[in-house]
Amino acid sequence: MKNVLLIANPLSGRGLPNSSMGVIVSRFCEAGCGVTVYTTHSGTCAGLAERYGPEYDLVVCAGGDGTLSNVVSGLMRIPPEKRPPVGYIPTGTANDVATTLALSRDPKVAVDSIIHGRPTPIDVGLMGDQHFTYVAAFGAFTGVSYKTRQSAKRALGHLAYVLGGLSSVREEIRPRRTMMEYEGGRIEGDFIFGAVTNSTSIAGFVRLADNQVNLADGVFEIILVRNPVSAADLGDILNSIFNKTYNNDNVLLLHAREVTFQFDEDVEWTRDGEDGGVHRTLRIVNNPQAIQMMLSTPAVHSLPL
Repeated sequence: MKNVLLIANPLSGRGLPNSSMGVIVSRFCEAGCGVTVYTTHSGTCAGLAERYGPEYDLVVCAGGDGTLSNVVSGLMRIPPEKRPPVGYIPTGTANDVATTLALSRDPKVAVDSIIHGRPTPIDVGLMGDQHFTYVAAFGAFTGVSYKTRQSAKRALGHLAYVLGGLSSVREEIRPRRTMMEYEGGRIEGDFIFGAVTNSTSIAGFVRLADNQVNLADGVFEIILVRNPVSAADLGDILNSIFNKTYNNDNVLLLHAREVTFQFDEDVEWTRDGEDGGVHRTLRIVNNPQAIQMMLSTPAVHSLPL
C-alpha cells in the first residue's frame, strides 16, 4: 500500500469544493492507498512538503501552478535520495503546467492518471534562492496573476487575468534596459518581456510548440520581446506569439542551462505566477531532472515513459 500525502489549496482558481475533495480521497483509497490530507493555502505548502514529504511514498498537490511550485520548492529542500515523487491535480486559473503535461482538470481523471502513472523526471529551475517549476519572468503582464484578486479569479476564471492585464496596460508595457549573459553569449537591448521557461504555456497567452520544449533536458527556453518602435515591429511580435514562430529580431527564442540578467533599475519578477521579488541582477540555473512527477501519458514531446 502506498502512503499518500495530499496537500490541497481550496482557494486556488475558482475553489476546490468539498465534493471534489471527496472524489480525490475516495479514488486513492479505492486504489489501496493510505491518504493524509492537509488543507492549506499556497504559502504554507513548502513547509508541509519539506517536513512531511520524506515520510510518504507520494506527495500529491491539489491546487494551481503556484501551489505546485511551493510544494516542489519544499521537496527540493529534501535530499534527493529521500525526495518522493509528485502528483498534480490542477484546480487553478491558468494551469500552465497542466497544459504542458496534458493533465486533465477533472479531479477523478487526474487522480487515475497519478495512480496508474510512473515517476517521470522533470527539470526544476532556481532563480536566486527560489525554485520554480515552469517559468521565471519579468515585464509585460507578468504581475497580473498574483496581483489579481482571488475573488475575481473565482468569479471569472482566466478572464480575470485578461481584464487585469487590460487595466494595467500603461504600467505593464514599458521597456527595461536589459543585459543577459548565457553560454551562447550576451544579449543587450530594451525588452518589454522576458521569460526563462520549461513549459509550452505561459499564463495561457504565450505558447511554445511541443517540439520547441523538452522538460527533462537540463535546458531552459528563453523568450525575449524587444520594445516595438513601429507598427511593423508590433505586428511581428503579435505574429510570432500567435504562430509560435520566435525567429525574428523582435522576439528571440534562446536555449541555456544557466543565465544571468542585469538591469539598470529594480525589476519585478514572477515565479510560476507568484511574486518573485525585485532584482537588478538575477542568476537562474537549471537543476536537471530534479523532481519525479507521476504521469500516465508522455508529456508532449519529451519525456520517455
